[in-house]
Amino acid sequence: MKMRNKMIFPIALGALLLTFPSAQATTAKATTDAAAAGPNTNANLNATMTALFGNPVIARGKGFEIKQSDLDEVMTGIKAAAAMRNQAVPPDQLKQIESEMLNRLIQVQLLVQKATDADRAEGKKTADLQIKSLLERAGSQEALNRQFTALGMSMTQLRARLLQEGTAQEALVRELKITVTDAEAKQFYDDHPAEFEQPDMVHIAQIFFSIHDPVTGAELPDTDKAAKKKGIADILKRARAGEDFKGLVEKYSEDPGSKDKGGEYTFARGQTLPEFEATAFSLNTNQISDVVTTASGYHIIKLLGKTPAKKLDYATVADNLKQVLIQQKSVKLAPPYLATLRKQAGVDILDPDLKTVEQESGPATDTHAPAAPIGK
Repeated sequence: MKMRNKMIFPIALGALLLTFPSAQATTAKATTDAAAAGPNTNANLNATMTALFGNPVIARGKGFEIKQSDLDEVMTGIKAAAAMRNQAVPPDQLKQIESEMLNRLIQVQLLVQKATDADRAEGKKTADLQIKSLLERAGSQEALNRQFTALGMSMTQLRARLLQEGTAQEALVRELKITVTDAEAKQFYDDHPAEFEQPDMVHIAQIFFSIHDPVTGAELPDTDKAAKKKGIADILKRARAGEDFKGLVEKYSEDPGSKDKGGEYTFARGQTLPEFEATAFSLNTNQISDVVTTASGYHIIKLLGKTPAKKLDYATVADNLKQVLIQQKSVKLAPPYLATLRKQAGVDILDPDLKTVEQESGPATDTHAPAAPIGK
């Protein structure tokens, strides 16, 4: 299903889900770097900044305060997620992004104050489902803990953030009296057939050797790369001789994002590096590839299965589709309502730089971004 759910409050997942793409083979190098840098690197950095500069209140309104550490937590996740995709937050856009993230934090607080017990119960259900989805993608609780620790966020912090965002979203939908009927959802499904096409996909397992230094991220010298290539070539011989592939993954693979789940990934065309994709789609079931060289390193790919392209049945997507359509309505109706809440709460930005950014651009009430695709 190609539709993407546009959420009003993707503070936690909007950035952090980027660390769990469908084909993590493309980010193995960056994930390895983050893990090798130390289990608490980003958390320690945040703690150091707080110790040096304090933790001032940067925004307040009736009934709530937002501290510098709250914004730092969000920005650390965004920067780390970008780094895992070999990208960086442009310095000239940093303050604007900080201003937008602060605005989202404010919106969540405004709506949490409006929440009912029913909103909080539904928010918890949403948070639990999101945690479950992340756990399934990571492969194990240990792997999930490791990846979010690399982002400077504990599982306790993540769960609390998701609970707040889910509660805020439920409160917003209820306050705006947003509903989607079965007829509306079916009409959208019938009118947008291309949105519900699932492309052909492959289910693979891989053994990965990185060609980058795990601490600095720099490319290894040619001699070290040659040694790595010889090492993975030796493992390929063992795999083709019948040695257990999963066992080889667990013992040798340098992709922490997949080794805990047997090196497995499922992805569609156009979601990973061309040379990796071309090899994966050319294999027969249970066939093992030659060593594949990419910008990240060396890979051995075993094809576990293929799924042909198909159109998803309405019954399969109905519940998620309704949620997507509710979110779309929220995006259109939320800005004036949130502006009113903000005015009633007397929100004040106390950080001079962020206040200047807001004065120049105005409060960003239409704050939404694409989150994870809905449907499989």
